[in-house]
This record gives sequence, structure tokens and C-alpha cells, in this order.
Amino acid sequence: MIDNHGPQPSDFDQHPKSYYVDTANRQSTYPRIDGDQTCDICVVGGGFTGLSSALHLKELGYDVILLEARKIGWGASGRNGGQLGSGQRVGQDTLEKLTGKDGARLLWDLGEDSKQLVKDLIAKHNISCDLKPGVLHTAHKKHYQDDYRQEAEKLQTHYDYDQIRFVDADEMADMLGMRSYHGGTLDMGAAHLHPLNLALGLGDACAKAGVRLHEYSPVSSYEEKDRITLHTPTGRVVADQIVLGCNGYLGNLEPRLAGKIMPINNFIVATEPLSEERARQINRDDVAVADSKFVINYFRMSADHRLLFGGGENYTPGFPKDIAGFVRKYMLEIYPSLDDVAIDYAWGGALAITMNRLPHIGKLGQNIYYGQGFSGHGVGMATLAGKIMAEAIHGQQDNFDVFANLPTYPFPGGRHLRWPMMVLGMMYYAIRDRI
Repeated sequence: MIDNHGPQPSDFDQHPKSYYVDTANRQSTYPRIDGDQTCDICVVGGGFTGLSSALHLKELGYDVILLEARKIGWGASGRNGGQLGSGQRVGQDTLEKLTGKDGARLLWDLGEDSKQLVKDLIAKHNISCDLKPGVLHTAHKKHYQDDYRQEAEKLQTHYDYDQIRFVDADEMADMLGMRSYHGGTLDMGAAHLHPLNLALGLGDACAKAGVRLHEYSPVSSYEEKDRITLHTPTGRVVADQIVLGCNGYLGNLEPRLAGKIMPINNFIVATEPLSEERARQINRDDVAVADSKFVINYFRMSADHRLLFGGGENYTPGFPKDIAGFVRKYMLEIYPSLDDVAIDYAWGGALAITMNRLPHIGKLGQNIYYGQGFSGHGVGMATLAGKIMAEAIHGQQDNFDVFANLPTYPFPGGRHLRWPMMVLGMMYYAIRDRI
């Protein structure tokens, strides 16, 4: 992964401070690449996309090298809200308008496959990552109630999904200990987990399978001739094909892809540990929560009863100087009763969104595959993207083609002017959230 705005090489030895880092099962210790190496497939990026791609390619019999600029799970895969959601980032009504009912059903089924894939990988490789069921989607405006009721009914009736139900405002108040929301849906087929421990576990699985993993090995450029040569500061890799799993940290590595995604920064805090009683008061059933705002608030309880709360974004290369203060105001809008609770951790990270909020998966020419733009839905979809790219390289194109054939749009202004255009757009939606 390439990040032109983050720590310089002298800082590569550590993950940025976060609750996830301090509760990681282990730290990864894969060597920097040294000298010239060859392989069948070189994967760039050590997040969910790259790790899944490398693991599945190795299981299909390929010789695989994975190059990570920093450490396994350093980017969004090790810093996110940990929600494993159903379907796609956008609803089925939107997908039906875009792709027709058959296409929308296929995308729904692939979303279900993504959840099952993550759960299967956790079980197969014995990954301890606090996997728990349940995501509660909440309406922050009263007139959204009917939309949530209709969505639950549609998924039950037309998509044969019996894991979701409507929750009215009174029940939600009992579940969350407050009346900031006006009902919503409870999806018990969705789940939440410790994302960094999942990434580290997938790294272990890759290493045990025989993938050659290299940390501290940023790819500065690559060139295509008969084969592809990737350049790093300490070595080169020559491969038949490559997989780009860089997402929000793509930087300038591949200009042909950069304009189709927008890296944005999102922020999370972890409170001090709460008592068992207080934790259950604000999250009775230990589910994850995501609200209906365009810039969403999302939260859940950690294994040691901290509230992990994500809120607020920015669209510049840097983070706020006081991340804790930046996020705390969003937390207290939802839970003013937590005014006396200390913030022990605060961190941020970059994710990549697309114009239509659907994954951008495809290939350049015959030998460069890419998966990016998971738009906050990446725990499942990035993992699935890695698998379907591996299958496509192996000649199984069907699932890959579903995504490759989706319409994709560059951000207005292209690579260089997308930032100011995005800021203007987000200001509009932030105002709309509050009206």
C-alpha cells in the first residue's frame, strides 16, 4: 500500500496507537523484501483484500508473494468499526433500479457469501476475533421508520432472508437505553468482530499456507513487459500477474484507478471500561449499531465493555489534532449520559468510497487485477473480493464478472480536483443530516 501522507519509513515498525493494537493477539513479524524475487502472482496490500486474495491463490496452487508497505492490517482493515454487514453498501431498491431484479438478487447473494466467507475463515483457521452476531440499523429521523419496516418486509419476502426484523421506537429505546433513534431493523445474520485480530489471523493463515509475506516493502512503481516488475526500496518482484489491494492507500501507484475512488478519513474512540450493568443499559443485546445519517455514527461494545464509537469524517490528508474531542461530541449527541466517561483511545484511518458506493473490482489489461472502494462495507466485501479475484485468475469468472460489469464513475474533477468537490458535497449532506 502507498500512503503519501502518513508516517515515513522510520516509523514503519509500529501500528498507530488504537484499542485494537493494544488488544491484538500478536504482532506480525514478516521480513522486508531483500533483493530480487519471482513468483506467479504478486499481491500488493496486506489488508483484507490482499490477504484473502493471497490465501485463496495459494490454495489454488499458485506461488504468491504479498508486499505490504507497513504491517499486516495497518490500514483500514485493522482500524475499522468491525461490522460484518449484509448485502451491499446500498439497499436492494437502489440495486434493482441499477441492475434489475435478477442483478440485485445476485448482488444480495454475493453479499451473503461475503459474510459466510468471513465466518468460515474464522472457523477454519481458528481466528480469535470476538465474533458476535447482530447489527442494529437505526433511524435518526422519525419519518424513516416506514422505510426500515418496508426494507425488513422486502428482504423477508423477496430475498428469503429471515434473519432481519423491524424494531419499533419503544423496543429500540429499551435495547439502547436512550431515545435518540426512532426504530429500525435488527439483522442477526450480520455480525461484529475485532478487525485487526481478523487481519492478523488471515496473515497467519497465509504464512502457514506458504505465501511469502513481506512487510515494510512499499511498492513505488511497476512496469509491464512480458512479465510485471514491481519496485520497492529494498528489492524487486517479477510476476506473471498482480493483484492490487491498496484501497484508500493506493496513492499514485496506479493513476488509472485513483480517480474512481475517494479516500476519506473516519475516526473511532474507545471509552474506559464500563461496568457490566452500564454496558447492558446502553447495549442490552451486545449488538453493533449503525444509524441512518449520511455520515453515519456506528458503535458497539468491546469484549471488555468499552464503548467503541465511530463518528465524523474529514476529507483532507491529515487527521484532527484532537481526535478524541472530535468524536466525543458525536458520541454525546447519542449518549449524553456518558458525559462522565473517559476516552482511553482515539484513532483514525482512511477508507475508499466510490461514487455509487459499490465495490470497484476489475482488471487492467490481462494481468492486473484490483479490488477497491468498499465504501465502509469492507470487512465482508473486501474479503470476498480477494477470493473472487483469485478465482478469476484461475479461470472462474462468473462472480468476478458481476462486479466488473457494474457501472463505475470517476469522481468529478478527476484525481486532482476530487477533494474540493467532495468537501462541498459532504457539507451538503452534513447539513441534510441535521434538518
